[in-house]
Amino acid sequence: MLVSYFHIAPSILLELITIPLFTGIIGYITNWTGILMLFKPLTFHGVRVPGLATLFPFLPTRIQVLPLLRYDGQMGWQGIVPSRADKMASIAVDKGLSKLGSVSDFYRELEPDALAEHLTSIAEEQIHDIVEEIAIREHPQLWYNLPAGLRDMVHERVRQQLPEVLHHLTTELGSNIEQLLDVKQMVIRYFRTRPQLLNTVFQVLGAKELRFMQNFGFYFGAPMGVVLVGILHLTHWSALAVLPIGGVVIGWVVNWIGLNMIFSPAYPKWWCPWRQGLLVKRQLEITEGYAELVATQIMTVANVGDELLNGPRSDRTMQVLEETLRPATDRALGPARGPVKFVIGDRDYEILQDSFADRAKSLAPAAFADPAFNAQQSAQVSRYIAKQMAALPPPSFVDMLRAAIKQDEWLLFVHGGVLGLIAGYAHLLIFGTALATHWL
Repeated sequence: MLVSYFHIAPSILLELITIPLFTGIIGYITNWTGILMLFKPLTFHGVRVPGLATLFPFLPTRIQVLPLLRYDGQMGWQGIVPSRADKMASIAVDKGLSKLGSVSDFYRELEPDALAEHLTSIAEEQIHDIVEEIAIREHPQLWYNLPAGLRDMVHERVRQQLPEVLHHLTTELGSNIEQLLDVKQMVIRYFRTRPQLLNTVFQVLGAKELRFMQNFGFYFGAPMGVVLVGILHLTHWSALAVLPIGGVVIGWVVNWIGLNMIFSPAYPKWWCPWRQGLLVKRQLEITEGYAELVATQIMTVANVGDELLNGPRSDRTMQVLEETLRPATDRALGPARGPVKFVIGDRDYEILQDSFADRAKSLAPAAFADPAFNAQQSAQVSRYIAKQMAALPPPSFVDMLRAAIKQDEWLLFVHGGVLGLIAGYAHLLIFGTALATHWL
């Protein structure tokens, strides 16, 4: 029917159907597999290639850093995003979190006063046993010789002084937080051990755009197939050149346009068919998801506490804790400080101070890791991040999201070109190189 109505020869009709179908399908597959390349697999999978380990040190750095090769002689693949965990986490801090506020700002949003109250509630449950343990261990005879009323007075004074001591502690941590906490290294270590979370950051933020990019491959590729048919018949160039080269161009361009539609332009432009980057149009919507993710997974009380207590600067944290907690012994003993120090001596009194400070420090990990408290404080941090992100100008917003993958976008373009080349030769292999010479 189409042949008789449009006066099209069957051979040309076959070209008009098969070539756009091939280019549309390859465009879809290009973007679909390109998205997979970004995120999967989480760890490197490959096979050992003889001689590659010897050759690897002599390869250009640009080749060495590809997630395609390993220094141990393996060739395979690892998702671009998880393979760049260190660098992407660093960029996420430089381009993202650093734009949202300083370390002090985030610590303030974690509410140090609430943290002090939380530490107090945990310490109050154990402080009686801690005092007993230290007193019995260091000076059992002296402790047992004290009248029961005096021992109770010591316990009560310690309990009364506890909130003020811990409030002073969280204030001191806040005053020194810039020296105690290296956010960039914290985020890098966190993402390095949890590459799936780095994937989630991108997949949650750009879920709609990733789906669009996948479908755009077909929407763009199919019409370009019609263009290839026109080129074949208008120029009479050989199909051996037009289809493979056209496939390369389509595969490359479909990714280039798709990515630019997602991120560019930052501000609406009248001359741009899509007016503004698709991701930028959803800035307010994306801020909520990003804020919740960062607040519940990255900038949490638990992670900050772990970094303070176990990170590379933990020695400084311990010094602050010790300097803050050692005088707590004096405040707890109150008027009894002089007689106690006289009885046990200066040296033993210092040991007593150290013991109390060390035992008090052991309460911190449990306080920082408490799930209920983390959830409560995460809501506060989430609101702060959402507010800050919403105020970012569009170029900064785009830069924050795109910077992490921008350096590897060329891999997606090359990937598209290679698949386009394969598709061109596949069409030639199935349908041959002969072309119709007339329309009817």
